[in-house]
Formats: sequence, structure tokens, C-alpha cells
Amino acid sequence: MKRTRFGDAPCPIARTTDLMGDWWTPMVMREAFLGRRRFDEFQKALSVSRGVLAKRLSRLVEEGLLAKHAYEDRPPRFEYLLTEKGRAFYSVLAAMWRFGEDWLWEEGTQSPLQLFDRETGESVAPRVVDERTGEAIDVRQMRLGPRE
Repeated sequence: MKRTRFGDAPCPIARTTDLMGDWWTPMVMREAFLGRRRFDEFQKALSVSRGVLAKRLSRLVEEGLLAKHAYEDRPPRFEYLLTEKGRAFYSVLAAMWRFGEDWLWEEGTQSPLQLFDRETGESVAPRVVDERTGEAIDVRQMRLGPRE
């Protein structure tokens, strides 16, 4: 079955889904945020086939979320580093983290993992806020319309 592409859709959600619309791509990005840089590090952490990983890394480089840099010439070896665009994707993963924390564990249980601030060591609970007001986004207060 051929995949439907949304890369030219007028909706930002559709375009982001087109970019990240398989289960391996967000996982590769998660590992990049955890400090993985080399192909073998990604593969070991994810237990993904070399072919699938190579395709995902190539797409992330092509789309500008990761940059590919040689660190060895013989044999050729590369590192994959987050770009500014790639670092901006963290807020998407943080929103996914929060949703998973809130809704994907049985009542009375918690994820065995937690996010912490690197400097303070304090736990972090991500939420999506309006950058103009700093207020949490409430779907009941949102509407979609043409840009004015």
C-alpha cells in the first residue's frame, strides 16, 4: 500500500506527520536528544535494522533536523548531530512525553522514567503553552481559521 504524503498540505499537523509519520523517526530523534551520535549507538539503543535506521537518518538529514559529519575517513564513519531545526523538535517530543505520562499508564502506576533539569536536578513536567501569554493551551478555547 502506497503511503499518502502530506508534505504540501496547508495544515502544520499534516506536514509534521509527513515528516515524523512512522514510529522509528521520533525514536531516532529521542535518542539524538539523549546524546546518541553514531549509527551503531542508535542501532544498539533502538534494536532497529540497519536498513530502516539508515533510511530514517538519511531522511532526518535531508529534512535538516540532523547534520551528518565525518569523524573517520578509513573506513568512512559519520556522526549525526542535532541542528537548530532538530533541537526545535524537542518540544514535540516533550508534548508526547506528557501525553504518555498522563494517559498511557494504568491508574495508580507511573512511568519508570522521569525528565530532569540538567542544572537543578529538579523533575520536569512538560506542558504546551501559548508563547505570547505563557498560559497552557486548552483545546476548548481553540479554533482554526485562515491566517489574517
